[in-house]
Amino acid sequence: MPACHRLAEGVEDMKSETNAGRFLSALRRNKVVNTGFVFLLLVMVAIAAAPNFLTNYNLQSVVRDLAFVGIIAIGQSCLLLLGELDLSVGSIAALCGVVGGFMMVFFDINPYLSVVLCVLLGGVLGFINGTIITRLNLNAMVVTIGMQGVYGGINLVLTKGKAVTKIPEGIFFLGRGNWFDIPMPFVFTILVMIVMVFVMKKTTFGRYVYAIGNNVQAAAILGIKVKRVRTAVYMIVGMLSALAGMLMVARLGSSQPTIGAQWPMNSIAASVIGGISLTGGIGNPAGALIGAAIISVIQNIIVLLGVSSYWQTVVSGVVVVVAISIGSVSDMIRTRKIRKSKV
Repeated sequence: MPACHRLAEGVEDMKSETNAGRFLSALRRNKVVNTGFVFLLLVMVAIAAAPNFLTNYNLQSVVRDLAFVGIIAIGQSCLLLLGELDLSVGSIAALCGVVGGFMMVFFDINPYLSVVLCVLLGGVLGFINGTIITRLNLNAMVVTIGMQGVYGGINLVLTKGKAVTKIPEGIFFLGRGNWFDIPMPFVFTILVMIVMVFVMKKTTFGRYVYAIGNNVQAAAILGIKVKRVRTAVYMIVGMLSALAGMLMVARLGSSQPTIGAQWPMNSIAASVIGGISLTGGIGNPAGALIGAAIISVIQNIIVLLGVSSYWQTVVSGVVVVVAISIGSVSDMIRTRKIRKSKV
């Protein structure tokens, strides 16, 4: 073989090795991939610790439960990309669920039309949150804690603390039914994830969200309508919260005023576990769904092992704190590295 051919082949081999190395390096840095590996390891632990984990009934239950937190977490992750959060998501879900129940039971509105109207109502409530925060330049956490009380109070005024029953059975399929053996709530979750990943990664709006999360002042200088984008994300979160609330109504067969009590903290924890930075600008909404799956599997293991329900609450709280702590530590390490690189 001529020397030039051997040299060319050697160069090609070096290029392929370099490309493979870059690919593996990119995989190691990809937080969604890393979270996926953690999830797989957790599943293996669950199989070893609880043989009943792999039964069809249990898997259906886990997937159905994770769907609701997953929808909320995907929305919450978009806010975290801005460096903000919404603690009123559970109250929005509960209020929209109650309003939907009133529409179906007392006003005899078509169940599916009620779902659509309540999702739009969620968007309005999210718009209110976003407008107050952006126009008055207030702290998102403080405002949404306050609005959590407002929406929760309206909920109690409407229901007197009692569930709305006699929900039409025609809507039960959305919460209890399956599509090719996949629970319908999880089908909605996957659709929401696909749409939101596309929006955040492939559209101008998504690029604006990342830009604002990285540096809000620079984004404003570049001409991005920062307040409009932030308000729009709050609207999206409100709509997704309402969707989750209505799916839960369809699952329970009643509008419970306590729907979504644990969703705010779990959605934040799921997002952080999934690689979303608390300071904004870093992460992928798909990671939030994997984070929600990790939380759901942990909770399921606790149930299968017969641990007291009181300990379930303790473990859930610990998961939230650990997830947020890890996220904060990661941000601190990354900030230090950036500062050292600039020196």
